[in-house]
Amino acid sequence: MSEVEFDRLLDVVRTAVAPIPGEDCVRAHLPMTNTPPRRTPRAANDNTAAWPLIPFPDGWNAVC
Repeated sequence: MSEVEFDRLLDVVRTAVAPIPGEDCVRAHLPMTNTPPRRTPRAANDNTAAWPLIPFPDGWNAVC
């Protein structure tokens, strides 16, 4: 990639992440309240039991 192409790529990225004019005005009209934080929601699949460890078969592996 040449320097000119790299500069053009940077310009495209700057344009994509540039703030939208007037975006702060929308946030200014939202009500600001001092409500206490709510409890964190529980996961839908949380059955509070530990899941068993199921080993991979020989020769298999995984990467996270």
